[in-house]
Amino acid sequence: MPKMKTHSSAKKRFTITGSGKIKRNKAWKSHLLTHKTKSRKRRLGRSTFVKACDLSRVRLLLVM
Repeated sequence: MPKMKTHSSAKKRFTITGSGKIKRNKAWKSHLLTHKTKSRKRRLGRSTFVKACDLSRVRLLLVM
């Protein structure tokens, strides 16, 4: 059986931390920013972790 390949778009979007958590960037900060508040844009600029309910799905994409 051939090796499983990593999902190319997933490897660009997610990073695995030293403790094994998966880090991601938030969505909705690419365009149409004039009507969004400063605080909302600042919040969207920060990174966060993948939630527990989605972890198994993301791990499959990253083929750990």
